[in-house]
Amino acid sequence: MAQHLALGAQGEDLAADYIRTSGMSIVARNWRCRYGELDLIAREGDITAFIEVKTRRNLTCGRPEEAVTLLKQQRIRTVARHWLHANPGRFPRIRFDVVSVILRPGRPPEILHLKAAF
Repeated sequence: MAQHLALGAQGEDLAADYIRTSGMSIVARNWRCRYGELDLIAREGDITAFIEVKTRRNLTCGRPEEAVTLLKQQRIRTVARHWLHANPGRFPRIRFDVVSVILRPGRPPEILHLKAAF
């Protein structure tokens, strides 16, 4: 597996554990359609959260959450609409979250959950 893919997978695993520990339940991971992928889909009460996970080893290119650009947000919204259509049910409230993971050598992971980030 390419290094960047391994880093992303590690970040997603840490983010999923963090989300579960915070009391949310994971509905799906890495859900794909022809328009893209949703990293995590979770429930918190009556809220369905579509969660983008960004992982970095350092801050050379900025904080991980800064990589969720307007274009990326639009793509996530499009994929979320397709997930909602493919999973008929009652989804009274939805939101879009970002989980930022920084994995620096020799330090514990730094995880930041931005609820309703966009």
